[in-house]
Amino acid sequence: MRRRKFITLVGGAAAAWPLAAQAQQPRVPAIGFLDSRSPDAVGSRLTAFRQGLKEVGYVEGENIAIVYRWAENKNDRLPELAVDLVQRQVAVILAVGAPATFAAKAATTTIPTLFILAEDPGRLGFVSSLAHPGGNMTGINFLAAEVTTKRLEFLRQLVPHATRIAVLVNQSDATRAEVTVRDAKDAARTMGLEIQVLNADTADEIDGAFEESAREHLDALFMAATPFLSIHLVQMAQLAAFYRLPAAHYQREFTEAGGLMSYGSDIPEAFRQAGIYGGRILKGEKPAELPVVQSSKFELSINVRTARMLGLTVPTQLLATADRVID
Repeated sequence: MRRRKFITLVGGAAAAWPLAAQAQQPRVPAIGFLDSRSPDAVGSRLTAFRQGLKEVGYVEGENIAIVYRWAENKNDRLPELAVDLVQRQVAVILAVGAPATFAAKAATTTIPTLFILAEDPGRLGFVSSLAHPGGNMTGINFLAAEVTTKRLEFLRQLVPHATRIAVLVNQSDATRAEVTVRDAKDAARTMGLEIQVLNADTADEIDGAFEESAREHLDALFMAATPFLSIHLVQMAQLAAFYRLPAAHYQREFTEAGGLMSYGSDIPEAFRQAGIYGGRILKGEKPAELPVVQSSKFELSINVRTARMLGLTVPTQLLATADRVID
């Protein structure tokens, strides 16, 4: 009986060893990734984000986990997704875009939160200042909204006869729509242009906006820097070709898809920088002490083939200025 009891006790202890060892394993920290889009829309950006993490010693699946939450273009889902990340006790939240950042801000004032924004985060109330954020938030400002004037100037140089410009916005991203319209109107006033604002919250409404632009005989189309419109850039490039409508975007992928021109920040670089900041926070640095990183590199991309198809001559000086020319 004693021998049998001893064997039972030893066997039970041996079975418990793996469980005890597992319980003693350090918990892998997790970053919550909150985005209004779907994963297939941000593939290259995710690659850049992971690269940034790797540069400071973190590799997904090895010593860091990333918990992805996608709103699938339904911004009203962002608050519940942000709360879910908080309940899962992630170590850091990365919020992409103003709607996601507002949702994260409402969900937590303690979990370190990174943002990737086109707008001024100070103006939106996310930080006290760019140099000294002061709270649980910091991040990357890629200045897509702030270069509205320059993008409109480049479009005017490509289409010198243009006087009436359609500005396509996404009202579900109200903050960015408001900033784009304001800046476009200010720039148009100095250039003697007339602005007509068109809204597109769905793929069908994008179709309708291009149809209206053609029906109203507008001379060119200017797209706001918004996540929703960025995932439909192929659709917009095709519509611009169909209606023979010169169009300007803020992502170079637009010209690669056949669009006329784009001007904006290097967005994958913004995601890489966010990965670096995420790793630094995991190592103990505080968001309050990490200055907001502002984009310093801007890219002008021109599709010369599309210009020829539209009957446009690209000025030699503009070609020399362009960072990327597709011909």
